[in-house]
Amino acid sequence: MTVLIKILQFILSLSILIIVHEFGHFIFAKIFKTRVEKFYLFFDPWFSIFKFKKGETEYGIGWLPLGGYVKIAGMIDESLDTEHLKKPPEPWEFRSKPSWQRLLVMVAGVLFNFLFAILIYVVVLYKWGETYLPTSSVKYGIVTDSVGYSIGLRNGDKILSVDGQYIDNFYQIQKEIILNNKKTIQVERNGEIININIPQAYINSAIKGGGRIEPRLPFSTFIVSGFGKNSPAKVAGVKEGDEIKGVDNIQFEFFDEFQNYLMKNKGKVVTLNIVRNGENLNIPVTVNQNGRLEIMRSYENIFELKTVNYSFLESIPEGIKLGISTIGDYLKQFKLIFSKEAKGYESLGGFITIGSIFPGTWNWQSFWNLTAFLSIILAVMNIIPIPGLDGGHILFLLYEVITSRKPSDKFLEYAQIAGMIFLFALLIYANANDIVRLLNK
Repeated sequence: MTVLIKILQFILSLSILIIVHEFGHFIFAKIFKTRVEKFYLFFDPWFSIFKFKKGETEYGIGWLPLGGYVKIAGMIDESLDTEHLKKPPEPWEFRSKPSWQRLLVMVAGVLFNFLFAILIYVVVLYKWGETYLPTSSVKYGIVTDSVGYSIGLRNGDKILSVDGQYIDNFYQIQKEIILNNKKTIQVERNGEIININIPQAYINSAIKGGGRIEPRLPFSTFIVSGFGKNSPAKVAGVKEGDEIKGVDNIQFEFFDEFQNYLMKNKGKVVTLNIVRNGENLNIPVTVNQNGRLEIMRSYENIFELKTVNYSFLESIPEGIKLGISTIGDYLKQFKLIFSKEAKGYESLGGFITIGSIFPGTWNWQSFWNLTAFLSIILAVMNIIPIPGLDGGHILFLLYEVITSRKPSDKFLEYAQIAGMIFLFALLIYANANDIVRLLNK
């Protein structure tokens, strides 16, 4: 059920964003009296799921969920339909319009995605406000992994600042380190302030998911709230509502100590010390090969969260600021893809990666926040100057505006073909990365 909810959220979000993007092209084409032959959600090679015609435009839903399109008369696009080039240009065709009008038509899709993201942020801030975990509330310090240990971080460290700057939102700390190339972390350990240098190797590992910096959690009270797939604890007889007091009569102060104990005993039998309805039970369980029991627990009320509420008028500038900062952060992330040191391209993901960011339960606040973020991703990706994307068309149109020379139709056709081949190769690579990661789990 969790996977189905993730898939449904992803499809709905993607559908909304495609419609918004293509509507930008559509409405500007109409403003400049350019004929739009098709407006499709998803692609429709050979057949469509649903379609109808109103006026000069056919509206429909295709069966191939790789995007969507508007087919503008007289334009060389991803359909690679060049029949119109054999005839003299008509006044209602795209190729007959001035270059500045064609440029605005092509920019409109990206523009609408940016504006839509900001609109979502404004509405979300007004309705739900902004809730986050203050760094000052991380009272048990942090928990990290071997990559964090290699630079000097330790479980229980309390982060005071990064490059001497206090960061109020705890979950912004690692993002700040990665995206803004921070050099030092100041932590408190056993009453002593320690300065930790951040090498480039840490940032490279963090991009790929290593070097985690997360709040340290207490072990108790550990109430079982559910089970993961193929849970050995569930098979052994552990039930929801059970309170785990320890393992092998060992009690733990922090949850990471419990996790480390299981990791050391992976593949072995341990005894869970449990309280059920006031009765003490000892249940033998075989730890799986990943060092886990696949038990879920509730983390509510462990930390004091902070919520900032906004009036409608306050939410407008805050939403704009959030949208602009998110665009800036994503552009920095995008730059890391091409970094020789970071090798961000190794972390590229496809539909599985994107779909997995949605929560397993339906939450409208999370849905709209993620949709706003994906809208920004869609805008940035589309403005890359690669033929086959809006950015490719924009590049050639800017060349025409500056030089007053239009690239030949044959050149545009070949460029479109080359761009489509590259994009399909990139799509295959990203989704292959997803499959490899799944197989290696």
